[in-house]
Amino acid sequence: LQYAFDNAKNPDKLFIGAVVQNCFGKVNPDGSIDTSGKPCKTGAQVVGKNAKGRDMTKVSDAPIDKNGIEDFCTNPKYKHYCDAGQIRVVWVHETESLGPAMARYHASKLWGGETYFVQTDSHLQFAKEWDQKYIDEFKSAKSYPKVVLSSYPPGFDPSNGNSVRESSGARLCFCETKVEDPNPIVRINTGRGYHGDEPRPTQIPFIAAGFFFTSAEWLIDVPFDPYLPWCFMGEEIALSMRSWTKGWDIYAPRKNLIAHQYRPGRMGLPKFWGTVNRLYGKPGMNNQLQGTVIKRIKNMVGYPDASLKRIKSANIEFVLEDVEHYGLGNTRSMKEYLEFAGMSVDVEHNALQCHHIDWCNKGELE
Repeated sequence: LQYAFDNAKNPDKLFIGAVVQNCFGKVNPDGSIDTSGKPCKTGAQVVGKNAKGRDMTKVSDAPIDKNGIEDFCTNPKYKHYCDAGQIRVVWVHETESLGPAMARYHASKLWGGETYFVQTDSHLQFAKEWDQKYIDEFKSAKSYPKVVLSSYPPGFDPSNGNSVRESSGARLCFCETKVEDPNPIVRINTGRGYHGDEPRPTQIPFIAAGFFFTSAEWLIDVPFDPYLPWCFMGEEIALSMRSWTKGWDIYAPRKNLIAHQYRPGRMGLPKFWGTVNRLYGKPGMNNQLQGTVIKRIKNMVGYPDASLKRIKSANIEFVLEDVEHYGLGNTRSMKEYLEFAGMSVDVEHNALQCHHIDWCNKGELE
């Protein structure tokens, strides 16, 4: 929050919708919260190596999570932003957290009529005047105003300062399926970056959930789906296909104006799926729950093993609740999107296959 406001050109026009999914303490039977001692849990912390040289992990007791919103709003430098209603918050105790897709749905409901909408992950740094620069980049795209800017931000080290050094952006031109995932589904990845002399941004086929910038009209056309609890993978291909089939063109910004502190599992920080597994007292429970819900996304984007017939035979039609409202558009078809994104349906392996898309890497489509 501090980085965002410190580096914004117009901080008085910046409104934040934050979804805080933390451990606030031990929940008592009467619903009260006990914050004493160490009522929370760490993630799986690496505590050594076994005889085969593999990491040994341990989950330990921990104090309550730090309240970053409170720290920001009690800081005299930033307090007036909170007093002016520029920080809107949904508080979710970790035992009630249902994953990032649901958090993004809740965050979208904090929109208050602002002109633009930006979705980001936490732990970000920002370039100087990042807000105005993204607006300018948005308006420079040929498909303006039905434009979505999106990228995977580069990483940063907190010791390198408080603002981002601008660098050439990378295009989201690549997708893959990792068979080792608990519930394999298409993942998005980067392709080639910009050279730095392009006159305007170029189109890409994919939206990264960790960062995109668009007109707030997008929220009306492509409302976030509230029926994706426990899902971690799959939201990006759903956002991409839903947006594109509803007439929104996706662009890679030419400059990286934000950077993300990536926090790998070896850091021992808690993950929502660990809480779900503890809550149900069953390791792997989140994967089991996700395995059913993810059929909703797979049905939407064309996976053979999630056809309506297959879903009916499995007696899980509930996963398609209100799918007409949160599904694809009719401006362009699923078939057209798959051709555009260089993807095909592999019936034999019940998968979507990703192919090389030269036009994206070369920046040929404005």
